[in-house]
Amino acid sequence: MVFSLGPALLELSARRHLRQLNIEYGLPAAAAAAQHPGVLAQLDQHAAAVRDILEYGVEEAASLPLAILLAGYVRGLLDQVAERAGVFAGVAPQTWHDADWLQYRLAAVCHHAGA
Repeated sequence: MVFSLGPALLELSARRHLRQLNIEYGLPAAAAAAQHPGVLAQLDQHAAAVRDILEYGVEEAASLPLAILLAGYVRGLLDQVAERAGVFAGVAPQTWHDADWLQYRLAAVCHHAGA
């Protein structure tokens, strides 16, 4: 029996990407949410949207590892932003009160990743 490294390497890469996002967005957003109910409410709304997108918007989602689904979703978001704006700065907000839609969505992805 031959073992293909393709899927394993893809999942490893996805997990690495999600860990980096967690450092930049997930952990700071979670800390801010613990202190500020408004930030928590925003994160909850975005987390629910991510959950629904993965559950209802991705065919055969149950057959793919969660890390691959989430990393693919993030890649799609960033590609759309780059297409519209010409470039993605990829900068976490100075304070989460000033966060935009994309920054909250990236933090919500981290929540689902369990990172």
